[in-house]
Amino acid sequence: MPGCGLGGMRTSDSWTGAAAVARLWRRQSCGARPWQLRWQPVCASTELMLSGWLKQQPCSAQQPRALFADRQTHGRGQRGRVWQSPIGGVWISAALPWFDAQCSAGIFGIAVAVALAERLERRGVPVSIKWPNDLMVGNRKLAGLLPRLVHRGNRVRLARIGLGLNVCNRVPREGIALDELLRSGQCQPLVWMAEVLCALDRTMDLAGRADWVCAEAERRLWTKQVRDPKGGELWDVIGLGLDGSLLLSQGSRTMRWTRW
Repeated sequence: MPGCGLGGMRTSDSWTGAAAVARLWRRQSCGARPWQLRWQPVCASTELMLSGWLKQQPCSAQQPRALFADRQTHGRGQRGRVWQSPIGGVWISAALPWFDAQCSAGIFGIAVAVALAERLERRGVPVSIKWPNDLMVGNRKLAGLLPRLVHRGNRVRLARIGLGLNVCNRVPREGIALDELLRSGQCQPLVWMAEVLCALDRTMDLAGRADWVCAEAERRLWTKQVRDPKGGELWDVIGLGLDGSLLLSQGSRTMRWTRW
């Protein structure tokens, strides 16, 4: 499997895959932590590949790790749904050192969404956050993410994230890709792989800042009302809890949705 550490790339690597992402990330000077990167042209699932990598070589306490694929054949999204992952998008699974013992998977996922939204907004993409795990442009999905925390006893050992971003790939009718929103020169998948790493650097910096993360996510929320999938009732969105839950009201009634 091709791979490189950002601190010492092999000179024999051509500027493709992990080496190219490493070079682009270093140009951005986004973070002080060196990444361990691997890239696959095609795999069944980046989540499965990352799990195997972590089993063979446990992650250090300081160094984040990410695995990219040009294409996944059996990607899985929320609740086991098929995650379409054709060539032209960014498909990544990452493991991040995490030291916020009070953090929940929900607030970690919201922090990733906010950090990626910031990177997209820098390029002029009008993105919003559809709770709990999608980035939207209008009514069309641009990106999705699946967060989870890995515990050792009562301590959080790692934060893991699976993320997909449509860049210049085919998308379903309800989706949208960056090549519909930006000039062609701004829609190179390798560039956006580096941008995702920058967003994850930012996410690690946001550990322990749940108040700020919630405030930033709330002003980007995609809708002010949601429909209960069980009873069909409409609820007003009040905001987000510090665990990443969605806070709802209906007259004097209140409710909290959690997903992870």
